[in-house]
Amino acid sequence: MPLVLRSSPASPFGRKINLALAHLGLAELVTVALADATDGGDALRLQNPLGKVPALILEDGTAIYDSRVVLEYLDILGGGNKIIPADPKARIQALTLQALADAILDACILLRYETMFRSEERREPRWLDHQQGKVARGLEALEAMPPELGVTVGTIALACALGYQDIRFQGSWRARCPNLAGWLDAFIRQMPAAWEKTKPLL
Repeated sequence: MPLVLRSSPASPFGRKINLALAHLGLAELVTVALADATDGGDALRLQNPLGKVPALILEDGTAIYDSRVVLEYLDILGGGNKIIPADPKARIQALTLQALADAILDACILLRYETMFRSEERREPRWLDHQQGKVARGLEALEAMPPELGVTVGTIALACALGYQDIRFQGSWRARCPNLAGWLDAFIRQMPAAWEKTKPLL
């Protein structure tokens, strides 16, 4: 039984997994099965009690989640020290960058959901400001010191967070963060085919 990735074409967190699979040369070992997190009848809720994507189903039926844990499993499967550095200092840097990028992405998704599911008069300005502040502060810190190029769990997460903003927020961040925009463009040049293939659907 092959590994099965439960994901959604719109998920930037699923994109993280697909980019890692392409980089590690493991894509042929994994079958992607679409999941609908909003469907109570989807087996996803049995595989991941939170009903969130992505989840990776192993050969024995065990499900692992969230994206950070799946990436660690794939690094082990690929032989280790591929996208999670073995060197302690580099490892902590990659994991910290991943945490920051994932938090930016979480805030962006919450902002997206607010505009999707609430009419303008029902939106809470203080809550929106809170989420926008997370994104702004995260981008400001990264703009001041963009990470080194290379493919790690941290750079994958950051690229997906910035790519999501390009898709959902028309790339408005780029004018404020020219250094970071240049970094993303350079990152994409490392894996252009995989980047285009894994682009979330609108």
